[in-house]
Amino acid sequence: MRLEDALFYWLQIKLVAEGRPDDDAALRTLAFFEDILREDHGLDQVAVSSMDNARIEVTYEKAGKPYSQHYPRELGEALLQDIISNPKYN
Repeated sequence: MRLEDALFYWLQIKLVAEGRPDDDAALRTLAFFEDILREDHGLDQVAVSSMDNARIEVTYEKAGKPYSQHYPRELGEALLQDIISNPKYN
């Protein structure tokens, strides 16, 4: 899996896990993507560092160097919104 994809999927499931703290599947999926980022891509300290009305910033370290990636907030929150809007999951 490409780093860009893994970071985006991590962000989406991170927001789901935070929005649904009792959702065991979300927590397991979050751990899965954290493993991918750490083991496959060598990332450390992955975190959502800021969020405003328009964007979300994800920061991480690779080989001791800091990096950041920005995502449109609407895209980052899309999975959570889909889950919330589906009565099957609520």
